[in-house]
Amino acid sequence: MLDDDTRPTAGAARGNARGRRSRDGGVATAEKTLAVLEVVAERGGATAREVSQALGFPLPTTYRLLQVLVGCDYLVHLKADKRFELGYKLDRLGVSLHRQVGVPPTVRQEICRLHGSVRAAAYFAVYRGADVVVAHVADSPAHPRLTPMNFGFHEAAHATAFGKILLAGMSSQDAAEYLDAHGTPALTPTTITDRSALGAHLAEVSRRGLAWEREEFVPGAACAAVAVHDPAGSVVGAVAISTVDDEVDLRRAGELENALRESANRVSRWLRTG
Repeated sequence: MLDDDTRPTAGAARGNARGRRSRDGGVATAEKTLAVLEVVAERGGATAREVSQALGFPLPTTYRLLQVLVGCDYLVHLKADKRFELGYKLDRLGVSLHRQVGVPPTVRQEICRLHGSVRAAAYFAVYRGADVVVAHVADSPAHPRLTPMNFGFHEAAHATAFGKILLAGMSSQDAAEYLDAHGTPALTPTTITDRSALGAHLAEVSRRGLAWEREEFVPGAACAAVAVHDPAGSVVGAVAISTVDDEVDLRRAGELENALRESANRVSRWLRTG
């Protein structure tokens, strides 16, 4: 039992409760504000009513959150069209994100060269904290990237070739923690979802330094990736390509693997020499 001089007073208890509610309310408001921003981004602009309907927020609440974002330059209000679109501050955030991910110009050039030489979309992926993230993409109308595999994509590592390379390069504990957090959802009928089967597959990926996925991420598509290493030999990234699965016969697969290994070796060498 607390002594009389240490027992919280009724006023203090009410104050603590108000503080908790204030903190909880602040988190909820922040989450709602970000949800509004995401809806406007995904739709390429939206009216307040469209945002309200998409999120199930009352219209007055939606207007208030939209005005906060406009005031901070994260959105702009096109009054004539009665729509909200992305604001200019987001561009600065995007530039800062690209700078922090930090893909050297030589690596970007190599990914572009790979894209042109193998006639397939090409990717460079890295670890970023606990995530596996696409850091650079080179594609063209004739050989487009997979949707939604843009810069910053950091999902479905168990079902992508570059994701498998980077999972295989993690310690057993880090890989297990990653899969515990992200799961292994079935994206297509051929996605490897069983953790034991995936573990055996990743062991083979680690041994070969190369990963394939055939219609595990997107139906009709195939991806391959090769590991990029630092001076100590640790995996720090992956060079990858994606193409139409029907086009990958045995000869084409061999050509792609050779091109990927050569490209990954060049990237590894450039990263070692700075």
